Parts: sequence; C-alpha cells; structure tokens
Amino acid sequence: NLRKHLKATQPDKIISALTHVNVIAILACLSLGISKKLFVSERNAFSLDKYVSDEALIKVAYAVAPWLYRAIPNPVIAVSKGVAQDLVDTTVVNSKSVTSAPNPVLDDDFESKNYGEPFHTWLKDKKVPTIVAAGRLAPQKGFDILLDAFALVKDQVDARLVIFGDGQLRDPLKAQVEELGLNESVQMPGYVTAPLNEMAASDLFVLSSRFEGSPNVLVEAMSTGVAVVAANCPHGPSEILLSGDIGYLADAESAESLAQNIILALSERVDTGPLVKRANRYTVRNAAKHYREILTFSGTN
Repeated sequence: NLRKHLKATQPDKIISALTHVNVIAILACLSLGISKKLFVSERNAFSLDKYVSDEALIKVAYAVAPWLYRAIPNPVIAVSKGVAQDLVDTTVVNSKSVTSAPNPVLDDDFESKNYGEPFHTWLKDKKVPTIVAAGRLAPQKGFDILLDAFALVKDQVDARLVIFGDGQLRDPLKAQVEELGLNESVQMPGYVTAPLNEMAASDLFVLSSRFEGSPNVLVEAMSTGVAVVAANCPHGPSEILLSGDIGYLADAESAESLAQNIILALSERVDTGPLVKRANRYTVRNAAKHYREILTFSGTN
C-alpha cells in the first residue's frame, strides 16, 4: 500500500492529484509524520466536481478533504486561480492555504510542430466551414448544449461539426442529433489518435463545458493556431482567454450565446497569434518553473 511504499522509498517530495487520492495521501503522510513533504493538487471546480460521482467512498472523500487540507502545512496547488478561489469560497480552506500553477499541457517546442493530415474526411476536404470539439461524452462537457447551439448556427451558416471522444452519453447525443435534423452535418467518430491534427485543420474549436478546472483541450486547440470559442464556465476558460480579449467567451450553459459567438467567429478574420502566445504559459518548462517555486519556497525545508 501507499504507506508502506512511502516508508520504504523515503521520497524528498510527494505530489498528489485528484481529491480522493489526496485524502489517501494525506492520511498516509500524517501517519508517517512526513506531511511536510506532501503537496496535493485540485484539478477541477471542487464545488461542482463533488457531485459527479455517486460512489459512497468518493462522496466521503470530498466531505473530509477540505478539513484535511487544513491539517497539512503546504498549500493546495490548484490548476487555475478560479479553482483556487472556488475552494476558498465553498469550503473551510482559507486563501493562505491555496496557490495555483499552470498545467504542463504542451511541449516546449510546440510552436515548431508540423501537423499531419487530419483523420476525418470533412477536414481533409473541407467543402464548408468545419467546427471541432473534443472530450468525454459526459454531462460536464456540455455537448448537448453545443448541439442545440449548432442547430441555431445552421439556420444562418452552412457548416459542419465533428465531436471527437466517447462516453456514456453517446446514444443520447446521437438521438439529439437526429431530433434536431443534423444527421448530415454532425458526426461523432469517437476517439482519434492525433486530435491536434484535427484541430489544426478545422476552422474553429468550441469548448461547451458546464464546468472545468483548467481545460487542457482548449490550450491544445489554441496551440495549433485555430480560432476558439469557449463557454465562460467555472473555471478556466476566462483565465486562459484573458477574459475574452484573445478568444470568444460565450455565456455558460447558453446555447443561444454559444451560437452567436460561433457565428461571429466564423464570420470574422481572427488573428490567432495571441492565442498561440498565450499557450506558452502551459508548456512543460513554464509549469515546471511554477511547481519548482512552490515546492522550494513553501517552508518545507
């Protein structure tokens, strides 16, 4: 078990991620008297993510985690400032006990990357503007909202939509596509081995999530130089897109607002240079720099 492993290996620092894993790590480190070595990370909006699972043990973990976060000497590392503030606003954790650091999403040389041919035929031979979205087909990702928005888009713009990914909502989403009369303009081909090739070949990437922590897929899309539209959900998109200064932010959970922003993005000539520049914040090198500073200067030595 974890306690035996830590006792045997005696690591200098320990980093844990995901709430239920954090609880286990904290209990193990407290029992060994090495909590000064431990840093835990929150990857999503705590106040919303705690309702995703119905498993009893997961619910217990979310109930006790904030109290355990107060029992360890080092700050909780949140993936965005929004996630950090959410933890403070909705739990017993205080602001001094939370910090933030960017996710290591991109290789340091991502700007020199050459993208290969896309997999999807609509992107290989584009006859009309083609929009791409990607993620788990789960309620959090809001693809039902995106489909409703795309139906509104189709009333004004001849376009296509490809949603990459798979999950529990595949059948309900397919039924929604049929109900909206979008069978000829929407496809959900499942997972793809090189999603950035698809993003780079598209005309627009859309993030329609109900909530996030710091959406890696949005940063990945930005890194390819494609224009992006994101739902201004809690948390991450506004922080990443500098409050909408470098990308389109739609009202969260609003198909009408999402549609309006998609139409605007498709009609305008977008300078995506600022998006690529902003993506540099999420390189491995920059993330490592932030983590190094936290691990070094948190009073653990």
